[in-house]
Amino acid sequence: MHGFEKGSGQEYVLHIDIKEAGYEEEKPAIRDVALLVAPGELVGLIGPNGAGKSTTIKTILGLIAYVNGEVQLGGQRKRYAYVPEQPVFYEYLTLWEHLRLAASAFGIEESQFASKANELLERFRLSEERDHYPTHFSKGMQQKLMLIIAFLLEPDIYIVDEPFVGLDPRATNDFLSLLELERARGAGVLMSTHVLDTAERICQSFVLINSGSVVAKGTLAQVRIDAGRAEDATLFECFHALT
Repeated sequence: MHGFEKGSGQEYVLHIDIKEAGYEEEKPAIRDVALLVAPGELVGLIGPNGAGKSTTIKTILGLIAYVNGEVQLGGQRKRYAYVPEQPVFYEYLTLWEHLRLAASAFGIEESQFASKANELLERFRLSEERDHYPTHFSKGMQQKLMLIIAFLLEPDIYIVDEPFVGLDPRATNDFLSLLELERARGAGVLMSTHVLDTAERICQSFVLINSGSVVAKGTLAQVRIDAGRAEDATLFECFHALT
């Protein structure tokens, strides 16, 4: 299984070991959730609705009131970027002003910011929208803004929640291509998604959560063993066997 023990010396960009976490101390929403993301690794966080994926992500982000456990960031800068399922933006800022604000918050120099931001806008075909307000964008365009901000920061770990919702095929391809480049740089990715066929194709390992606990984790071969399925079983088939 894919895991981490202190003292093993294994390099990571994200390591979590949560005994319990929830919105009230007496009512934990997740239990015994442990995972590790290595540099350059893409880990799929899989599970049905209400299984605990969102609580796990919120725990990583420090948004859960009660946590018995630990979350550790690795990498050179110990910087993460979070891409939410529902885009979040300021009503009175243009697309370009959103990017400038993010760059300023993370201390990115102006010369570096401008070239990188323009490159990302061109990649996602939003250059003509740079001075427009995201309030008037489609859901897909708003999602592209979230992705551009994340890629602009060049973090050690990307935490991505349902990134494919609203993206057209070209934008999905752009997103996956940039992820590959970031992984080659050494960034890790923790991706929560219901798009299991894509997850099976792009993820190196998986953490499958059901009813608040991890029921399988590791490579697809290990998940097949945990699910009691054949060597050629799909992630979809394993998902249904375990949930």
